[in-house]
Amino acid sequence: MVNLTHHLNAQQFAGELLMNEPMSRHTSWRTGGNAEYFFVPANIKDLSQFLGALPKNIPVMWVGKGSNLLVRDGGLTGIVISVESALGEFIKVTDTEIKVDAGLSCVKAARQAAKEGLSGIEFLAGIPGTIGGALAMNAGAWGGETWVNAVSAETINRQGKINHYQKSDFEIGYRSVSLPTDEWFISATFKLTNADPELIKERIRNMLDERAARQPLGQLSCGSVFRNPEGDHAARLIEAAGLKGYQIGGAVVSEKHANFIVNTGNASASDIESLIQHIANTVRNKHAVDMQAEVKIVGKDNMGETN
Repeated sequence: MVNLTHHLNAQQFAGELLMNEPMSRHTSWRTGGNAEYFFVPANIKDLSQFLGALPKNIPVMWVGKGSNLLVRDGGLTGIVISVESALGEFIKVTDTEIKVDAGLSCVKAARQAAKEGLSGIEFLAGIPGTIGGALAMNAGAWGGETWVNAVSAETINRQGKINHYQKSDFEIGYRSVSLPTDEWFISATFKLTNADPELIKERIRNMLDERAARQPLGQLSCGSVFRNPEGDHAARLIEAAGLKGYQIGGAVVSEKHANFIVNTGNASASDIESLIQHIANTVRNKHAVDMQAEVKIVGKDNMGETN
């Protein structure tokens, strides 16, 4: 186990530093091993000071809502930083520009923009993560993508230094964004358009109604597991392979939406990872298509190995 006691004095930070924190409390699948250390900063200044005090050899991972994350049963070495409570501001910068912190949920960002009469990020209401996660993977839904309306972003690095970037500084693709190693998004500015708040809210309601009709909401999942292959849909391929309802341990392919894996209540991370691999292998064998997982799989298995 990494020993941070010689490097960090918890009294100098306003945030909360926990040891052996179960990551099942911080992922939407509600499973997985422990993080050696888990830090919840009080604010951006606290986060900057904490990062600056960390030894360079300590692995660092960020987590928002944990909705796109599978932590293996052996847990995580190093430290996990949770930014959901510290980075949660929504600021209207101009009549058409907003600045949104990385820890704010996508749903709240979409609804606040609607309240301000600003259109362009309604689709974010259907994404169960935070703005930081949406920026990092260029999350999308209903034909919208996070970076379409983004104009700039701020990051923080391992030394606690804040960097400012324009959209043009990043290479942006389908579910991918280039980001320097050991830098994490802390905010972004979006350029939107003025519209009737009630019409925007109605669009959001319609999207959420459609989502509820098609997806297994209220069950433990991470959202979509696989990216859509070019010109096709992951759910269609999985369903056509006869995998709806297929189960390994406590993990099952949703009967409602084939690109969702549901934890029925007692799934281990190993169950879920095995099911992800089985789906990929079956689709490859039946359709000659290589599936790419959207979900990020991290940590060690029960044998202590990182795959």
